[in-house]
Amino acid sequence: VQPVQRLIGYTRLDLDPGQARRLHVTVPADLASFTGRDGQRITEPGTLELRFATSSTQPRLTARVTLTGPQRHVDHTRHLHAAFVVGQEPVARA
Repeated sequence: VQPVQRLIGYTRLDLDPGQARRLHVTVPADLASFTGRDGQRITEPGTLELRFATSSTQPRLTARVTLTGPQRHVDHTRHLHAAFVVGQEPVARA
């Protein structure tokens, strides 16, 4: 059974009040893998909900993504780390 939610990555943003930065996040599909009935890690197609939050109970942004293609086994070449890149230029806020 897969957990309802899990932490797949984090980064710290030190912002002043009212300040904003653009954050680029790359989330490999391998992070959605789980142990199948045969004991091997697999990734299945389907819809995922990615939440960007200050804590597990305070989501600020939710993105729905869909994994497509066939179920696949995840082997030793898997990518299990999200990558975060914080933009250096301030973002204008409306």
